[in-house]
Amino acid sequence: MPPMNQPGRTVSSRLLDVLFAFRPGHSRLTLADLTRRTGMPHATVRRLALHLVEAGALDRAPDGGFTVGVRMWQLGALAPLAVPLRTVALPFMDDLHTTLRQHVQLAVLEGAEAVIVERLSAADAVGVISRVGGSLPLHSSGVGKVLLAHADAGLLDRVIEQGMTRYTPRTITEPARLKDTLEECRRTGVAVVREETTPGVDSVATRIIDADGEVVAALSVVVRSGSVDLRTVIPAVVTSGLGVSRRLGRHPPVRSRLHPAGPPPSRS
Repeated sequence: MPPMNQPGRTVSSRLLDVLFAFRPGHSRLTLADLTRRTGMPHATVRRLALHLVEAGALDRAPDGGFTVGVRMWQLGALAPLAVPLRTVALPFMDDLHTTLRQHVQLAVLEGAEAVIVERLSAADAVGVISRVGGSLPLHSSGVGKVLLAHADAGLLDRVIEQGMTRYTPRTITEPARLKDTLEECRRTGVAVVREETTPGVDSVATRIIDADGEVVAALSVVVRSGSVDLRTVIPAVVTSGLGVSRRLGRHPPVRSRLHPAGPPPSRS
């Protein structure tokens, strides 16, 4: 990040720095937190934060802490992909959740991460690191592999070049193995992940396709390792993914940005 006093930085860019300091797990920040996270002077952060409070983008608690304001939440709810996607996907996710009593999550690609836009969880489901609004790595999560498999080749190159963290002994970090896994995912429309991001946690993920034949999201079920035979979970997950895709208007064959002509639609 460039120094905050760098010439040419606009007030709007600094305001965005303050807003983007809020992240999942850090939804309430003090002025000291904002100063540390943005790298800007305390006086500057205070002035910007108070402007955002006045505009309704932030709320300020009696003790001085800041949270994202209702007006900002309303703006975020207008995101063109997340809203119709969540609305269409929730009934299918609910069916999966009712049947399997595990985590069911929906993710979209944002930069070089898979961002969770919705999740349903059973009270006794296995503990996971992700949360709604949070992100998962592309190379080691089920939803991440699905999204990466259907992204453009440049993203795969970026993921490899920046280095793939080995979260567990089973994380695939070898480029050749990852490419083979993604090729299989493109062919079948499914990614099966066993303890690659979190020990004791497996997942089955599938793609969601829009009316233009583009893969726009991934749907997954996350289970405790060994609790179920993942082969028995795949049909239910794939069926739900196809159902969401049909509701989004999917008719053309799947079009992978990595292979513009696209593979033939999976029969699974």
